[in-house]
Amino acid sequence: MDKNKFLNLIKLVREHSKKRHFSQTFDLIINLKGINIKNQDHNVDLFLSLTNTIGKKPRICALVGKELANQAKVFDNVITMDQFPEFKDKKKVKDLARKYDYFVAQANIMANIASTFGKTLGPTGKMPNPKAGCVVPPSANLQELKTKLENTVRIKTKAEPIIKAPLGKEDLTDDQILENFNQIYNALTHVLPSEENNIGSIYLKLTMSRPIRLGQKAEEILEEEPKKKKKVKKTGKKEKKTVKVEAEK
Repeated sequence: MDKNKFLNLIKLVREHSKKRHFSQTFDLIINLKGINIKNQDHNVDLFLSLTNTIGKKPRICALVGKELANQAKVFDNVITMDQFPEFKDKKKVKDLARKYDYFVAQANIMANIASTFGKTLGPTGKMPNPKAGCVVPPSANLQELKTKLENTVRIKTKAEPIIKAPLGKEDLTDDQILENFNQIYNALTHVLPSEENNIGSIYLKLTMSRPIRLGQKAEEILEEEPKKKKKVKKTGKKEKKTVKVEAEK
């Protein structure tokens, strides 16, 4: 990947995006080709800890024993093993799944976690995942894990051969956005069956802007932009229509 091409894409996205009252996120979209997502070997599911912060703090819930109960308070919620009976109601577990992005589990009580939460968290993709570092020993440093998860993105193909991922807030420098992109791109091509040949097209956008394709020219972007409608000033008074009638000869 030519870094100058992607730097130019970042520049175009900045130039053709309206300023908002909040810091928008650079969103990456990669369309894959030659991929059969029904083939398990073609599916992508990666957790990547990026060098530069993506600016979005995930909500994290810890499922732990007494060994990590106190240290786990660095997360948004802590559920200890003696509280597990309170979650026999599936609705309560579903509420948890909707509320939290990651679940951290203490490894030596995984059997208890699976029997209490597995049937609900599993199908939603929220079960504590070792790939993300979310299954930890009783001696784990949970503050380090929290910092890592705050910069982690999940690269996953779902129903379509498309990868979507945040690259960071717009107040990051272009080089920082590029660095995050390179990490994702390199990791992705490494696991694809035909590597870079499986990359179809790459788009970049800000939260509230239209996506711009890598390699797209500024003139093409201008042609695609919707024309601004002229604003009509409302006076509050109804204009009288004058009809010109020719006098009969």
